[in-house]
Amino acid sequence: MSRISREELTVALVIPLSGPAGVFGPSCELSARLAVSELNDTGGVLGRRLRLLPVDGGGPPQQVAAEVEALVAIGAVDAVVGWHISAVRKVLAPRIAGRVPYVYTAQYEGGERTPGVFVTGETPARQLLPAMRLLAGSHGVRRWFVVGNDYVWPRATARAALRYARACGGSVCGQEFVALGTEDYSGVVRAIERSAADGVLMLLIGADAVHFNRAYAAYGLHQRALRLSTHMDENMLMATGAEATENLWAAAGYFETLATAESLDFSGRYAARFGTQAPVLSSLGESCYEGVRLLAALGARADSLDVRTLLRAGRTAAYEGPRGTVRLHGNHVEQPIYLARADAFDFDIVAQL
Repeated sequence: MSRISREELTVALVIPLSGPAGVFGPSCELSARLAVSELNDTGGVLGRRLRLLPVDGGGPPQQVAAEVEALVAIGAVDAVVGWHISAVRKVLAPRIAGRVPYVYTAQYEGGERTPGVFVTGETPARQLLPAMRLLAGSHGVRRWFVVGNDYVWPRATARAALRYARACGGSVCGQEFVALGTEDYSGVVRAIERSAADGVLMLLIGADAVHFNRAYAAYGLHQRALRLSTHMDENMLMATGAEATENLWAAAGYFETLATAESLDFSGRYAARFGTQAPVLSSLGESCYEGVRLLAALGARADSLDVRTLLRAGRTAAYEGPRGTVRLHGNHVEQPIYLARADAFDFDIVAQL
């Protein structure tokens, strides 16, 4: 079967439209649509207009991977971009390896080397370690408790956190992993209380983090031990409620409150395009803007989206975006990382890590 249109480049946008991560899916889609519209206004990619084909990445990993692989197999898409959990990526990447470029935008556990996969997200060594080090120095956090969903990213990051805590003069005094979709955290918060932790590393996705935050604050632990998340965005803050975000910290490559010229300009363009009632612009959603822009930069650098050509010529691609100048090193981007403290429904950025 021929592609949908030789006049277009069709990109499968794999984002969570259901499940625990669905809370920030709309922000992912609009951020990607903004990138596409801006690129199309300036000639598209390789002289062709971009077209997004949304795919719900919030389903079971095998189901999501099968749907995307089928689109690739029939020539319906020219590339894959999006935020989805590592469990989806681990199944999807080998199925489409070498066939179309795959830009993965989520923060993740690190180590992805599948040919044709390019990563814009943060990794623990660059994101978590410096955040734990800073909080150990500024707030005396020594005893960490890890709570995460039970799949590859939280498990692998928790193993890294054991090493990082020791490097910062502390320890991990307990950990709990829960299934995706968990709403009852009463047992987890009691375990945290018994552990006498002074810091909680949250590795929970979307709505799961929201339910945990509410339970944590209702139990009064928010005044006893700070929380640090490497997956917490503005949509999740709003869903949590201001009363449950006290003493909550996050580390990321982008926050909506980032006061740089590039970020402020991006926020203005997002509001002008989608209006004041649009889904909240968030750090996780913005990653999909980055993903589309990286795909365009790769195509421009290699003058092709053929994976073999990209692997030869595209690994030094760079572009200007909301996070400033972003450069590809190998198959991962290099970018600044920030530590922020929740202030009701916004993030107050306190340091660049």
